[in-house]
Amino acid sequence: MLDKIKIAIAALAVAALAATAGTASAETLINGAGATFPYPLYSKWFSEYAKVDHSVKFNYQSIGSGGGIKQISAQTVDFGASDKFLSDSELSAAPGKLIHIPTVMGAVVVTYNLPGVPTGLKLNSEDVANIYLGKITMWNDARIADDNKGVNLPSKPIIVVHRSDGSGTTSIFTDYLNGVNKEWAQKVGKGASVKWPAGLGGKGNEGVAGQVKTTPYSIGYVELAYAFENKLPYAFLKNQAGVFVEPSIKSTSAAAAAAVKHMPADYRISLVNQPGKDAYPVVGFTWLLVYEQQKDAVKGGKLVEFLNWSMTKGQKMAAPMLYAPLPENVVKMVQKTIKTLK
Repeated sequence: MLDKIKIAIAALAVAALAATAGTASAETLINGAGATFPYPLYSKWFSEYAKVDHSVKFNYQSIGSGGGIKQISAQTVDFGASDKFLSDSELSAAPGKLIHIPTVMGAVVVTYNLPGVPTGLKLNSEDVANIYLGKITMWNDARIADDNKGVNLPSKPIIVVHRSDGSGTTSIFTDYLNGVNKEWAQKVGKGASVKWPAGLGGKGNEGVAGQVKTTPYSIGYVELAYAFENKLPYAFLKNQAGVFVEPSIKSTSAAAAAAVKHMPADYRISLVNQPGKDAYPVVGFTWLLVYEQQKDAVKGGKLVEFLNWSMTKGQKMAAPMLYAPLPENVVKMVQKTIKTLK
């Protein structure tokens, strides 16, 4: 009898160990933080990938590109996410070699809350810059009205909304303004954080979209998916060729077409203000930031498997969520880069 009890206890112990091992393998937690720009797509990717590999769970904090760069530089996360590529000095300050992995492309749209005015308000680049400089302050300003014949623009002050956190979306948007307006370039410049001449701050794409949605006569800038998600209208912007272009997958891809022919090996490239009549002018890559040499071999291996998946199955999920998939030549480049991760 005693022997039977001992055997039963031993069997239970083995089962418990097996269960513990199973739990451990099911909880390979990969932590990331950063850009809000691709957050809707990344959320989809992480949930779909969990169905492919049940042993992996992703924990992603949508805190803005500035926060993502800080956390990956401090090695408090397994990957960072940014819509702003790191400068040479930021890369050299990191404790290891950081690699930029472009994931998709997206459009930054100028969104607004104008009762009675649907999507399609036309804005030229100078006017957008002057609104954010605080020089165009009324919706019925002649400079806006001239491009919008027949649109009933209200005699109301423009309430400007911008990001309050360090943001890759801001980096793309200010890069665009910097290239089209000399005063902006001299007084404000470009970057993830700038000294805004006018306006209210909102945290994340979520925060700006929320501010615009609840504030009549406001204007802001967000990633295209956030405008759709919040049922916010967006402007058609005049591009370098002088054409007013609607932000879309097609016009985002058109903006990238010329630039990616000369894609640098480190993928650090701006896509704003590209030539071509079909090119939307405020477009950017978004990148995952990973160390070439992984600290944790198990996590590193799992992360590499996920990155490979993102270049194939993941790309097919981009367009339905209003992100432009990577051009084919870029996907091939990135797949080679992923093989160098250790």
